[in-house]
Amino acid sequence: MSGGDIAGLIAAVAFVLLVGVLAVPLVKLGRVLDEARVSVHDLTEHTLPVIDEAAALVASSNGQLEKVDQVTTAAAEVTENVSALTALFAATVGRPMLKVAAFSAGVRRVLGGAR
Repeated sequence: MSGGDIAGLIAAVAFVLLVGVLAVPLVKLGRVLDEARVSVHDLTEHTLPVIDEAAALVASSNGQLEKVDQVTTAAAEVTENVSALTALFAATVGRPMLKVAAFSAGVRRVLGGAR
């Protein structure tokens, strides 16, 4: 064996050792990436049902809000009708009652002044 053959042999052994040393971290990195892939897959499987349930909840809430809007509109109409009825009652019954009360107060004053 010549000096060049020995140097080539040493370089080959050094290269095999370098590959061996670098193979361990690469295998560990491969395992980490596999675990990350499994974690992302599990997260996706568990997240999609939650998103679907949230969408159903939002749709249900929108339906309930529409019902509340209808009830509020009906309550506003009832309030307007009661206000109009009160105004009508005050106009038809209230004024004559005020006149009767004023008349009776005048009669009491006159009768009270005569005594």
